[in-house]
Amino acid sequence: MEAVVKTSQLTYSYADEEGKKLPPVLEGLDLSIEKGSFVAILGHNGCGKSTLAKHFNAILLPCGGSVCVFGMDTADESQLLAIRRTVGMVFQNPDNQIVSNVVEEDVAFAPENLGVPSEEIRRRVDEALKLVGMYDYRTHAPHLLSGGQKQRVAIAGVIAMRPDCIVLDEPTAMLDPQGRREVLETISDLNRKYGMTVILITHHMQEATYADRVIAMAKGKIVLDGTPKQVFSQVEVLQSVGLTVPDTTQLLYSLNQEGYRLPLDALSVEECAQALKKALT
Repeated sequence: MEAVVKTSQLTYSYADEEGKKLPPVLEGLDLSIEKGSFVAILGHNGCGKSTLAKHFNAILLPCGGSVCVFGMDTADESQLLAIRRTVGMVFQNPDNQIVSNVVEEDVAFAPENLGVPSEEIRRRVDEALKLVGMYDYRTHAPHLLSGGQKQRVAIAGVIAMRPDCIVLDEPTAMLDPQGRREVLETISDLNRKYGMTVILITHHMQEATYADRVIAMAKGKIVLDGTPKQVFSQVEVLQSVGLTVPDTTQLLYSLNQEGYRLPLDALSVEECAQALKKALT
């Protein structure tokens, strides 16, 4: 299947105030993300996941190795606009992305700057707001919305650019549980109903279970890569790099330490309940 993003021996180091290179945040990282997939990249703050995400649409450029988006090298300045049209970014604070006083005007901002014709902008704005469940709020003031609603407006603004891939960097970090659910359900729908490639950067284990593929990072390297069931079953590997697992997996793992033989891939509450019921009966 076609790769949306492909990194080859990607290395990146930040510089200090004097311009001296600091130790690498990413070092020799190889990764390929397929078109139409939903990938969660998780790890602690400082593990390199957000730095990696910023390479996906050339906010950052490699210090070594390469990053390609649909075959376009992010280091090629002539491809920059095409790359950023292909990969849209949503960050953790929606207030930093909202630029207008009316929801629909905010969603229209990026297409207008891309020179999209007015009629097409109207069509894209309406479609994007409907996709994220915010069409009824199109004439509202963004500052009156809840955190989850603001983030959905920010996502709509990226969707209106018609990217092939959307990267969300800790999009629920500033939200309450209700807002978190709203955003996760929205991005799940974008992937499963509309086929958009989704890359979710998160440090919440439970959020990663929404994805089809989970990549766990520690110290700038990939430590596990597979389906949520495959990755979260590796409890001791995750613990060795300071990562936890979803509550359901932790419960089953703890019971196994007491002599039970329960499957660690029962991630949802329903699956966990069924596994416990079977063991007890």
